[in-house]
Amino acid sequence: MKDVIRIGNGQGFWGDSIDAPVNLVKDGALDYLTLDYLAEVTLSIMQRQKLKNPNAGYARDFIDLIQRILPEIQDNNLKVITNAGGVNPKACRQELLNKSKNKIKIGVIEGDDIFPQLQSLRNRGVTFDHMDSGRSFDEIADKVYSANVYINSFTISDSLEKGSQIVLAGRVSDPGLALGPCAYEFGWKNDEYDKIAAGTLAGHITECGAQCTGGNFTNWQDVPDMANIGYPIIEMLPDGTFSITKHEGTGGLISQETVVEQVLYEMGDPKHYISPDVCVDFTSFQLKDMGSNRVDITGVAGAKATDTYKVSISYFAGYKASGQLTVSGPQAYEKAQFTADIIWKRLKNAGCEFDDTSTEYLGISSCHGDINSLPKQINEVVLRLGVKALDKDEVNRFGMEIAPVITSGPPGITGFSGGRPKAQEIVAYWPTLIPKELVKTTVDVL
Repeated sequence: MKDVIRIGNGQGFWGDSIDAPVNLVKDGALDYLTLDYLAEVTLSIMQRQKLKNPNAGYARDFIDLIQRILPEIQDNNLKVITNAGGVNPKACRQELLNKSKNKIKIGVIEGDDIFPQLQSLRNRGVTFDHMDSGRSFDEIADKVYSANVYINSFTISDSLEKGSQIVLAGRVSDPGLALGPCAYEFGWKNDEYDKIAAGTLAGHITECGAQCTGGNFTNWQDVPDMANIGYPIIEMLPDGTFSITKHEGTGGLISQETVVEQVLYEMGDPKHYISPDVCVDFTSFQLKDMGSNRVDITGVAGAKATDTYKVSISYFAGYKASGQLTVSGPQAYEKAQFTADIIWKRLKNAGCEFDDTSTEYLGISSCHGDINSLPKQINEVVLRLGVKALDKDEVNRFGMEIAPVITSGPPGITGFSGGRPKAQEIVAYWPTLIPKELVKTTVDVL
């Protein structure tokens, strides 16, 4: 057993910095690199890609990344844990094996994608009703794009036990990417609740990448060299005590405040933070700012996990479109309001009805509504309008009314770009639960 393991997280979401994980690997020692690519909507995008192409459905950025850090994986015994496999981890693995000429061991975890089994599971009594509102799944049953279970983190430990250098998963939990290697290295059992809770908390703190090293920080002016921001590293001990730090020489800031802000992210009940593996008491632990970009965490308490897994379902919920105009000159705000009124009246005259509409004045009230007082003089305003409806043609009809006001509205409308707004599908989110005994996971390594 190692005295300590170092786990760096180089990806907080699909679209995060392409250089951050490379820098994490090359700027200092790591045992594990974790990479979080998935959000609720991401899996629906991947599922639709796979329906069009059976070899798609995973984060292709990950392939390029592995090619850049393959020497470190092979020479430094670095292991990579990621959910980049999306809804097609085996296709992702095959592409990686082709690129690396089969010189690397890759484990695939499957079982989280229950999209093909939805009807058979319903026949077995799973309602899939909305876990917050109680709405019936019948409302969306014929509109579902994807359905993925947040499976447990011991699948990652199993994959490492089988010799994986890269672990490719689908919808494991975000903190589970860090918990899995902790359980493997230290032999933690699934009923050692305090240790499992510590690994979960550590993964929760680092899951959003630089959001705990000074990114998105309230006192952003105090963060040094944000252009060179370092991504977080967990230093975990066998007893579940750990530190959050980053490589020396990198920008950013790790302090009690930056860590606490991330602890509060997506918390829910602070005494009962539910993960697939454990329920964590977020009021139990102590944080100590050690200075020099290091925070120590001790005393994490956990309790037995629930008997259900959360399921992330995405579904079709109609169409949307938005367009914007720049209005300038004297009385810009009044002209923007007048322009919006013109467009909505013209659409009504054309017989268009929408489920929802939005009118925003960017920089004035779009984010905070009426809580800010208007400045004395406003010389330019960006007017943004949006609609939502089940009828695609009506949404596209909205897009045809934006440009005409440039010559048939008040003066000073100067900015219009990107062509007519086109209808886009709305992907909505449906959280639900499934009994754990109905979810079967598999792990294999090639």
